[in-house]
Amino acid sequence: MTKQKDLQNIQVRLDSFECSITADITVFGYVDNKLKVLLLKKTVGDFKNHWMVPGGVMESHETVEDCAAKVLFALTGFKDIHFEQVKTYSSLDRHPLKRVITVCYYALVKPENHPLTLRSDVQQIHWFDVDKLPDELGFDHGQLIKDAYLFVQTNLRDRLVVGELLPKQFTLPELQNLYEHILNVKLDKRNFRKKMFQMDILQNTGQKKAGIKGGPLLYEVKKA
Repeated sequence: MTKQKDLQNIQVRLDSFECSITADITVFGYVDNKLKVLLLKKTVGDFKNHWMVPGGVMESHETVEDCAAKVLFALTGFKDIHFEQVKTYSSLDRHPLKRVITVCYYALVKPENHPLTLRSDVQQIHWFDVDKLPDELGFDHGQLIKDAYLFVQTNLRDRLVVGELLPKQFTLPELQNLYEHILNVKLDKRNFRKKMFQMDILQNTGQKKAGIKGGPLLYEVKKA
């Protein structure tokens, strides 16, 4: 029985294969009522003349989350950014030379809080409108962006997921405007506010926004 089990273990090892695991982070920003995605071109590697989302290979001492934070900082300089997992991609033909499995994450940031600078191995970095992506996208990153955007839209319908897209304190019209641009729909003002209050996630600060006639009330997300 033991010998048979050993033979089975050997067969499992023979049937196994090596592959690389990467982390890709789809970073969204909100500028001038437009949802944008951060893309870059690397100076090295496959598809170096193509636009890609920030990403890189997980090393032996890292978790995938560690890898995501590492490559995001190395390629963009963004640090201490909250990100959430979207999906794992394991298609056989993702990479032209070897087997690569990637875990995709998304992050929501305020671009003015994160000035863009060229980092090591990056030749270009730019914010693109999510509905006006460049044609030259590397690997399957067009699909990654599409799936991450859909994930954000789905989350937004179920819970308030705005990350850094809004200031800490915001008005209800600003919040509705953000929802409308991300979901690409026109929302009824009364129904939208009713839903927000039913979710019990907003807190009235008791302050009004300065510089606007009527001084709309400022809200903030309740602390967990």
